[in-house]
Amino acid sequence: TKFLSDKWMFQKGFLKESDIMVNKPWWWNLKLQGLNLSAPLTVLPTVSCQKTIKILKENGFDQAPVVDEAGLVLGMVTLGNMLASVLAGKIKPSDPVNKVIYTQFKQIRLTDNLGKLSRILETDHFALVVHEQIQYLTDGSPSLKQMVFGVVTAIDLLNFVTAREKRERSFSECSDL
Repeated sequence: TKFLSDKWMFQKGFLKESDIMVNKPWWWNLKLQGLNLSAPLTVLPTVSCQKTIKILKENGFDQAPVVDEAGLVLGMVTLGNMLASVLAGKIKPSDPVNKVIYTQFKQIRLTDNLGKLSRILETDHFALVVHEQIQYLTDGSPSLKQMVFGVVTAIDLLNFVTAREKRERSFSECSDL
């Protein structure tokens, strides 16, 4: 047996992707932008946990990015984290979400490939899709800002992969006629 797994070695930068993956699936090198993600639902840090839970439930989401007024990413809030914090008595439902903000999450860009997303989703429930933009300040100096483009989950990747395979199967059935 190996002392260290190849996946761990890859995640830590000791191995290249090509060292561990010989046969990649058809979708591996496709860009994330092919997923056609919907606009993200975001909340301000001042929104109460109770209100955030209601918003997430109404929209069928488990998590949402927390952004400031300018749209800059502060962190993530998840139903699980809010639930655990309320049940443990750490927060009240009326407390703002910035008390349960979650800052340990993976980020990915639209130009990254689905293989990278797949690796992230092996250990994380979601990845925050960010887009960088250059903002010029009043003194004329540029500042790089990260804006939220979306949240991507395993179901998004699975839907993408199975939709194409389903289309190809129905096409081959039509050509058999």
